[in-house]
Amino acid sequence: MKFRMEHDSIGEIQVPADKMWGAQTQRSKENFVIGSELMPIELIHAFAVLKKAAAKVNYDLGTLSKDKMQAISRAATEISEGKWNEHFPLVVWQTGSGTQSNMNVNEVIAYRGNQLLKDDGSEELLHPNDDVNKSQSSNDTFPTAMHIAAVEVIQTLLLPELERLRTTFSNQEEEFKHIIKIGRTHLQDATPLTLGQEISGWKHMVVKSEEMIRESLVHVSELAIGGTAVGTGINAHAEFGDRVATEISGDTGYKFVSSSNKFHALTSHDQLVYAHGALKALAADLMKIANDVRWLASGPRSGIGEITIPANEPGSSIMPGKVNPTQSEALTMVAVQVMGNDTSIGFAASQGNFELNVFKPVIFYNFMQSVRLLSDSVRSFHDLCVAGIKPNVEKLSHHVSNSLMLVTALNPHIGYENAAKIAKQAHENGTTLKESALQSGLLTEEEFDRIVDPSKMIK
Repeated sequence: MKFRMEHDSIGEIQVPADKMWGAQTQRSKENFVIGSELMPIELIHAFAVLKKAAAKVNYDLGTLSKDKMQAISRAATEISEGKWNEHFPLVVWQTGSGTQSNMNVNEVIAYRGNQLLKDDGSEELLHPNDDVNKSQSSNDTFPTAMHIAAVEVIQTLLLPELERLRTTFSNQEEEFKHIIKIGRTHLQDATPLTLGQEISGWKHMVVKSEEMIRESLVHVSELAIGGTAVGTGINAHAEFGDRVATEISGDTGYKFVSSSNKFHALTSHDQLVYAHGALKALAADLMKIANDVRWLASGPRSGIGEITIPANEPGSSIMPGKVNPTQSEALTMVAVQVMGNDTSIGFAASQGNFELNVFKPVIFYNFMQSVRLLSDSVRSFHDLCVAGIKPNVEKLSHHVSNSLMLVTALNPHIGYENAAKIAKQAHENGTTLKESALQSGLLTEEEFDRIVDPSKMIK
């Protein structure tokens, strides 16, 4: 392998000749050989968006030349488009402010930008700190990139998948609205409802989760940029933060604003805690939906069996013909992981000391993992399970006709205690509810048929 010499304030260090990063990236790569979890590439792409915006504002403010601004902008655009992903090798487990990843971006932009300047015949040279990081600090750029990336991944990865799931549930709500089934509470028989009504509950969980996630993004749209080292904005123009937020908004298509209090923005990550709380709420609902689906599809002969789901693969290495609810199982494992991530994020966010929180990389790594896992698992659950749900009408009808909880309809006519006696006698004697009711002498057959009508019990 060939090397070139790079230097920083510590001194000189060898860097692989075919890599665009510089001395500080190389030191981090050598000093933090911890785990295999790389800084999420979505964060790097968000950093590039930020660096491009910062260069434009610095040029507009007269502190950066046009040639340098254009070189930074072109290099940053290439990075945000994923052209140089292999030049961002740093792990999550580094400095808690993310300084080395900020410098990784600065160094790659400077290296690539200098190539572009040379190709254009310019004699100017970019410096990663003095030019690419002008008017910035890792302490305000890293949380800014976290927020940009969080908004973008939720908007582009997660929300579209939730919309597809919601639409399918809505269609099934309508399709199955006339199929009466027995309800269950406490895992015991309850009064009837329709399969469409049951699915409408699932749909509304998705609706509410979407609403809460979107609302949380209003808070995440506040950016720390302009605070620089400790929140005072030292070495940055007073308008820098607001102008950069405007540039980022135009570039991404999402509305961002510069935080009104940079001291808060650097040391607190309550906005990401709040947003991830909405993701945890989604995970809780998805756990419930996935569990309902696998319970309702249990069987095929010894379970509830009220719906069928697609048979995607053999379910056992020893039991021939067995098919398992694997999509539900995958989704519920994702829900557990998201809940664990929420604990990590909350604890990390509680560790802000004075003017800075130094748990930023682990906060974003877990946040990003949650969004990715939720997006992927919802897509898989929808495509390979939910879209193929079919009602088992015979089993649904059987459970309704044999349920003792239809007796609830008799309460207003014969009283709770008399209705309870009828239900208990039917259960103990193995008779139908109707037979027990007629034996009680409290109702005629015509009265029972008129009152205990499941179709009248679902409104």
